[in-house]
Amino acid sequence: MRKTLLAMAVGSTALATQAQMAQATGFIEDSSARLDLRNFYYNHDYRDVDKDSVREWGQAFVLNVQSGYTPGTIGVGVDAIATVGVKLDAPGQGSVFPENTDSKGRAEAADAFSRGGLTGKLKVAKTEARYGILQPKLPILTSNDARLLPQLFEGGIITSNDIDGLTLTAGQIEHVVGRMSSNFTGMAVAGGQAQSNTFLFAGGDYKGIKDLTLQYYYANLEDYYKQNFFGLLHSLPLAPGQVLKSDLRYFRTGSDGANASGKAGYRTSGYTRGGDGEIDNNTWSAMFTYGVGGHAFSLGYQEVSDGSNFVQLNQGSLPGEGAGGTTLYLITDRLTASFNYAGERTVLGQYVYDFAAVGVPGLNLNLAYLKGDQIKVAGAADAKEWERDLVLSYVIQGGPLKNLGFAWRNSMLRSEVGGDADHNRLTVSYSLPIW
Repeated sequence: MRKTLLAMAVGSTALATQAQMAQATGFIEDSSARLDLRNFYYNHDYRDVDKDSVREWGQAFVLNVQSGYTPGTIGVGVDAIATVGVKLDAPGQGSVFPENTDSKGRAEAADAFSRGGLTGKLKVAKTEARYGILQPKLPILTSNDARLLPQLFEGGIITSNDIDGLTLTAGQIEHVVGRMSSNFTGMAVAGGQAQSNTFLFAGGDYKGIKDLTLQYYYANLEDYYKQNFFGLLHSLPLAPGQVLKSDLRYFRTGSDGANASGKAGYRTSGYTRGGDGEIDNNTWSAMFTYGVGGHAFSLGYQEVSDGSNFVQLNQGSLPGEGAGGTTLYLITDRLTASFNYAGERTVLGQYVYDFAAVGVPGLNLNLAYLKGDQIKVAGAADAKEWERDLVLSYVIQGGPLKNLGFAWRNSMLRSEVGGDADHNRLTVSYSLPIW
């Protein structure tokens, strides 16, 4: 892996302080360890094709260890993550476990898979630098955790909070391991079969105005795309127990390098205006949520321009890697579909209820309906799709079973582009603090 300046800085400083780490009170006393357990059942039933439904069941173990920082002007620390997924039942290949090949050459789900790694970290005042395994949650890059094991990235990131009200972030990602894989790979977009090892990003969140957050981020996946993001989040109190929240997002995404020149292996999938796989997209959305008591009512609208699909990192097309699975920072990124096709116009409605309002904390209900149309399809009339989602979750709040969680996620998709499906996920999770 190509060394970056951040990697060399973390490495050299860590070596210089290695002898003092064991005696550094902050390094040990501020450390923590947690074991997350997830029992996960997945069922995806294809409704419009002659194809067996996917049924998979597994158990995940995710160990997170975080150190404190050594004392002094420059604090040094190290974090570690280890993840293991074990197959309990999976008749064939699917969407949760990596593929193996049996003695007859047939694809089958692996019995187990694992990955992990270390993250070195430095801290000066309110600025922190990390290099190693990362799980970013940014508008231009979000780690996906919708299956058995989380998606992990490898690279460096610097985050600064030295200016009051302003969080600045910059970094470079070099590799990624998918949620159903043990192998770190390079990066791509949906449809891309060539790997890029450079994803640069920078941006910030400004919260210096009460109840308002302004966001700007820039990202560049070398040889695929350049992306600018503008966001606005606002919370307006209306009366005691009532609030109106606004969420506005705009993405401008254009081609870069090999994708711009139409080079084979770097083309995005789906409709493109020139039929050449070039990325050219503007996507904007607005969602407004009215909250009163335990109720939250949301209405949203999103437009995707018709130059190409909206894209962010997606390794699902890399041959033989099992690296699929991504999270798009869109209000329409849901259980089964993302409503990010070229030309698509989507209206969504959502209702959320927090049962803490009636004395049952930890119990939540989420209902959503999305309808998209005007989807561009090469050589055919515009297409449409809709999705209905239901999520019911409960986390025990106290007693010996505190933090034990249950969730049922149910989705129905009817799409003239992505196909029809009925979808269910059942999750039992438990977070166990070790120290």
